[in-house]
Amino acid sequence: MALPLRVVIALGGNAMTGADGSATPRAQRDAIAVAARHVAAVVATGAEVVLTHGNGPQVGNLLVKNELAAHVVPPVPLDWNVAQTQATIGFTFADELDAALAALGSPQRTAALVTRTLVDPADPGFATPSKPVGRHLPRDEAQRFIDLGQNWEDRGERGWRRVVASPEPLSVVDVPAISALSGAGFVVVCAGGGGVPVVPGAADGDALIGVEAVIDKDLTAALLARELGADTLVIATDVPHVMVDFGTPSARPLTRVTVAEMRAHADAGQFARGSMGPKVEAALRFVADPETGRRGARAVITSLTSISDAVARDDVGTVLTAQKE
Repeated sequence: MALPLRVVIALGGNAMTGADGSATPRAQRDAIAVAARHVAAVVATGAEVVLTHGNGPQVGNLLVKNELAAHVVPPVPLDWNVAQTQATIGFTFADELDAALAALGSPQRTAALVTRTLVDPADPGFATPSKPVGRHLPRDEAQRFIDLGQNWEDRGERGWRRVVASPEPLSVVDVPAISALSGAGFVVVCAGGGGVPVVPGAADGDALIGVEAVIDKDLTAALLARELGADTLVIATDVPHVMVDFGTPSARPLTRVTVAEMRAHADAGQFARGSMGPKVEAALRFVADPETGRRGARAVITSLTSISDAVARDDVGTVLTAQKE
């Protein structure tokens, strides 16, 4: 198959931590170095690559710091946490990906962009926060954060955990800058953690303000890919294929599937909401979009180690297309 002109690659936040979940700076840099080598291999195929990533473990670490230091310095809002982790992961990826590209003899270099994502202030998610973030705490420790206006829920034996809004992404605000950097030859790292959630300011319709929320990074990746006019969306995970009947004797991998087939599996409850579900939904949104679908756009869900092959070939991972050829 002909190589796509533009590829959006979405990495999970756990791809930036150690295999044992360690999140020390060294462990995170080592993990990012491994991921960067796989991304560099995609760039080496001639594809124009835009990279986005999760940040769940990293935001969780910042929330713990907020909690432990709350008696000394005021906790910063969640949108600040998302921006801070975007910047930290972004510059680390820039360093490691530049090195990986140089090792392949590629002249391309990396640019990292702190990216905002527009959400609707009337999104139902704000009325009923449901996305758990951070660690579990005993009731008495959680109370001091409840007193600061945060929402916490009783999660049973493990204790209380903060829950926040997770609104739908409407638009990636900084797409013009991303497109300009990509067009100038940079590999762009952007929209980390789904983007910093922003809404229009009340006083001035042109102003944007951050809000306390987190956006699903896979749904933002699909939106980003659509708005950039990407040919392929690659969602990297820790398994080579999407599975149906997972955990049962009839479990089987999905290889090349159509939107209709994948939607039927999703509607039948095949994909867990907290793991594969958002990835499948993101792939469906990208391929089923009328603007991208007419151009033969494709989405691939596969392991990090297979992303280069997934871009160049049609028989790697779970490949979602508008219809079978």
